[in-house]
Amino acid sequence: MNTHSTNPATPAHSTPAGAPDTLLNHGEALLTQLDHVGFAVPDLEVAKEFYAKVFGLQVVHEEVNEAQGVREAMLGVGDTFIQLLAPLTPESTIAKFIDRSGPGIQQVAYRVNDVRAVANTLRARGIRVLYEEPKTGTAGSLVNFVHPKDCGGVLIELVQAAN
Repeated sequence: MNTHSTNPATPAHSTPAGAPDTLLNHGEALLTQLDHVGFAVPDLEVAKEFYAKVFGLQVVHEEVNEAQGVREAMLGVGDTFIQLLAPLTPESTIAKFIDRSGPGIQQVAYRVNDVRAVANTLRARGIRVLYEEPKTGTAGSLVNFVHPKDCGGVLIELVQAAN
């Protein structure tokens, strides 16, 4: 059954459920491109082997981020990445995510030119940003997160590449 509306008065796109209308028509785009999609995985080695064997993807960067409680691997897919995130401890955010939701997509990350400026703009638009100041992310990037309840249930990561 087709559940899409064919009514021409219905916009082709809309603001995510729960997001305020203030997100519409605000000029220059804040997001420059998709950076990566983060997958929560219980075992990093098993996940890396799966993506290599099934899809032929190779790890382009790997690190431990103690502050975020993860071991992570970035796999290149064209100009973007898949980020595999495995918990360091049972108390880590990723471990709790896996316990609650199972393995799978944990976040979608977008590149931004200035993570602080984007966070401030979002706050001014009534959108919750998780950190007052950005944290250190993969490969020295600066990151912040947008609350999923303000983004249609999707955890959005804002990524400013390291200089």
